[in-house]
Amino acid sequence: MQVLRVEPMKYPEFVEIDNSLESLQAQVDGYIEAIYPFDDAVGIICNDEGKINGMPLNRALYDDHGQIIDIIAGNFLIVGLGKDDFVSLDEKHRGKYMQMFYAPQIFVMKNEKIEAIELKSAKSLESTERNFAEYEPDI
Repeated sequence: MQVLRVEPMKYPEFVEIDNSLESLQAQVDGYIEAIYPFDDAVGIICNDEGKINGMPLNRALYDDHGQIIDIIAGNFLIVGLGKDDFVSLDEKHRGKYMQMFYAPQIFVMKNEKIEAIELKSAKSLESTERNFAEYEPDI
């Protein structure tokens, strides 16, 4: 099936994967969780323990008012929903969710709230990756 794979600090890409538990687990690096935050017949497959295991924060999910309601940690997939199983994304949903999750995000605390900053250009993405790679915390 053809799905949208979204990795932290990368632009999303369409990939062809098997519709098997093992394949889904390999894509998200662990046990899967399926969530259904949208009205469309699509689901998000993510790592069930992504936050607990300290996976990098990836993309935010928003409510109807543009407020962050959750942040997905680690790789995730956008899949279509069939009658009894996950299926390929159709054309309409391919474009919609590619656009929705296109820009990689970083997260900051501001005024006691978590905010997402989108990195829309390749230049800003490269600069951010370089700055994070050079950072060494004092332990």
